[in-house]
Amino acid sequence: MAKQQEYSGSDIEVYRDAKHVRKRPAMYIGDVGERGLHHCIWEVVDNSIDEHVAGFCDKITIELGSDGSVTVSDNGRGIPVDMHAEEGKSALELVLTVIGAGGKFNKKSYAISGGLHGVGVSAVCALSSTMVATVKRDSKVYQQEFAGGYASSAMKEIGTTNRTGTSITFVPDNTIFDATTFDTQRVLGRARELAYLNSGLVIHIVDRRDNTKFAYKYDNGIVQFVEHLNEGKHPLHDVVYFEGEQDGIRVEVAFQFNSGFDEKTLSFVNNIPTIEGGTHLVGFRNSLSRVLLAAAKETRLPKGVTLTGEDTREGVVSVISAKVPEPQFEGQTKTKLGNKEVQTVVHAITSEGVKSFFEEHPKELKLVIGKVKKAAEAREASRRARESVRESAKGGMSELLSKLVHCRSKDVESNEVLLIEGDSAGGSAKGGRDSRFQAVLPMKGKVLNVEKATVSKMLAHDELKILVSALGTGLGEAFDLSKLKYGKVIIMCDADVDGLHIQTLLLTFFFRQMTELLLSGHVYIAQPPLYRVTYRNKTHYLKDDTSLQTFMKENEVNRDQLGVQRFKGLGEMNPDQLWDTTMSPANRTVRQVIVGDAVEACRVFDVLMGKAVEPRRQFIVENAAKLDPRFLDV
Repeated sequence: MAKQQEYSGSDIEVYRDAKHVRKRPAMYIGDVGERGLHHCIWEVVDNSIDEHVAGFCDKITIELGSDGSVTVSDNGRGIPVDMHAEEGKSALELVLTVIGAGGKFNKKSYAISGGLHGVGVSAVCALSSTMVATVKRDSKVYQQEFAGGYASSAMKEIGTTNRTGTSITFVPDNTIFDATTFDTQRVLGRARELAYLNSGLVIHIVDRRDNTKFAYKYDNGIVQFVEHLNEGKHPLHDVVYFEGEQDGIRVEVAFQFNSGFDEKTLSFVNNIPTIEGGTHLVGFRNSLSRVLLAAAKETRLPKGVTLTGEDTREGVVSVISAKVPEPQFEGQTKTKLGNKEVQTVVHAITSEGVKSFFEEHPKELKLVIGKVKKAAEAREASRRARESVRESAKGGMSELLSKLVHCRSKDVESNEVLLIEGDSAGGSAKGGRDSRFQAVLPMKGKVLNVEKATVSKMLAHDELKILVSALGTGLGEAFDLSKLKYGKVIIMCDADVDGLHIQTLLLTFFFRQMTELLLSGHVYIAQPPLYRVTYRNKTHYLKDDTSLQTFMKENEVNRDQLGVQRFKGLGEMNPDQLWDTTMSPANRTVRQVIVGDAVEACRVFDVLMGKAVEPRRQFIVENAAKLDPRFLDV
């Protein structure tokens, strides 16, 4: 056995402030991919939001620069610039360079805040190649520059002003992040969310890359948020809103039941989205369920069916916003709240608010209780359907064994399953695939639109049953990503209207029943060619009409001089063609499905795939100019 190397005090390294952030960035912003990159914006914006909550700011501007920079400006009080007696540096430099420096510990400057650890903006500074801070306060304008988390210039006075506020401009360090291009839609989604949560606040977004501008302001706050989330559904009553405060904890709740089957609840603490929920969400759900279960005691149910808390939340859209002086989050990225006292406060305020509304609106209560009863009956039917699926899956599903062609490798990360439109294309794919890592699952016809279907109907749908068994993850609340059998789930459909429809139906299913599969980046869409072009004894595969026009222009030829075959579907390709154009990792083009704005994605699925016709018609009218007429099914 080899002798271990010596281990002494000289081997101990000390990483402080920027050096530690740059060494372990994921500890501070979650990761160095797209999520972490955009998280940097919100760490800066959170400080401006805290100024609004404290009553000193009513306008925030986020500017995406053409040079890859981001500028966040507000009209708050401005970061202090006076010298810190103990540290011998300006307060501005301390806030932006020292981990653990901030004005939110003693609660004198901010009773409520999202930034609690003195970490956020200093971590962004450390992960930026350059940062420039401009502060307006005390009738003067101050500025200081930073690089990699350290001051690169002294703070200087550069002018006078009659305004106040802070402006932070930063350029993400491309040696830290995987990519440094900001996604406008992702920024818009979070900005809109913050505007909903802070009634009266104006948030401007300016994208200098294409000179587009946006602005969000909602005077009715989370009431309008719930209305936005419920667009495309059939609400059973007006949005219920109530607020309250106990022990310094302020709570706002808005909810509305619709005729659908999904619960959609968004929770926030100090304006920060708690995507994993926490005690405030538990308090709301338990209280809502308790009030409705008590009101439904006299409801007669079929034999063997009982009401549960799950039944009382079917079809409810809710937003819970809590302002907590000392929130205990799990980690710097703050995705789950742990304060037990918040659960008690939210439970009490929700109980009073829900009781008060339904006592004053007995007709609406009757509608909701009727829905709860139907949910219980549907849940029992779903349970029986799930048992049927499990029984079918034991020892291998006979239909699955005949349709799914397995791959040989046991390496889940490198394996992929191709969901192919039609048995004919499935046959070509089976013959052309690389059997080491590619599995093939032909999809017969159009799958069920789960947006309009009950869970029991969905589970009875043969194609979806086979798909769920093939992926191995389960679905809904039972979904378990760790059981996924393939690193890539690739949707392969024809390049026509029907193919796009099948893509959309599958994406609807994944978004509603396997959300984490999409969020974790496992779903891809293949891009098969529309044309096979022969020119000068060479074959070229071109994706679409635009590619064909470009090819003709580059070669200075017209269509009559080419041998052009337009594929009507994947089934027209032989195995070699399908491999060369659509399946070979070396040649193919696949698009990864990324959920940039989950809230907006949810709304769009509601509008386009839901039961309500008028919102869908309105969406088409508003977006008609963006539609490609080739893909209109008229």
